[in-house]
Amino acid sequence: MTVRLCLPYPHPCLKTPAASVDAITDEVRSIWADMVDTMDAMPGYGLAAVQIGVPLRLAVVDCSDERGQAILMANPEVLHASGQFREHEEASPNLPGVSAVVRRPRAVTVRFMNAAGATEERDFVNLWATSVQHQIDHLAGKMYFDNLSALKRKMLLSKAEKLRKRQ
Repeated sequence: MTVRLCLPYPHPCLKTPAASVDAITDEVRSIWADMVDTMDAMPGYGLAAVQIGVPLRLAVVDCSDERGQAILMANPEVLHASGQFREHEEASPNLPGVSAVVRRPRAVTVRFMNAAGATEERDFVNLWATSVQHQIDHLAGKMYFDNLSALKRKMLLSKAEKLRKRQ
């Protein structure tokens, strides 16, 4: 399909909760295909539709070593999160050049509408869990750095702004 451009932070689409998807249509399938192409081109482990300017609750995640295992999700929501946490360095193509270590639940159970239009519940662990939670945050209008302390967030955004001005 097509590799799409990621919106630059602080685009309003990145700060606004996305709209629910009522049904899996050809348009949704086309958006998912573009999202997978965009994710693979970054390369990244996941992508939310809002990152490419589509204000719908659509996400793709692929943390497999060989790629080509993308899970396509509409309206994903965490049903259960582990009491165990893991830290992982997270970043976003919407704010290039910076990253931060974020602490998230090690495992989550997520309910979503799959490519067939059926409701599915799936358990994700480790990097898969981190990526799914990262995408769900995007769909709620949050970025990974919103999980940081105010001071760390300010430092990260300041560094990103300096990098942007150099380009």
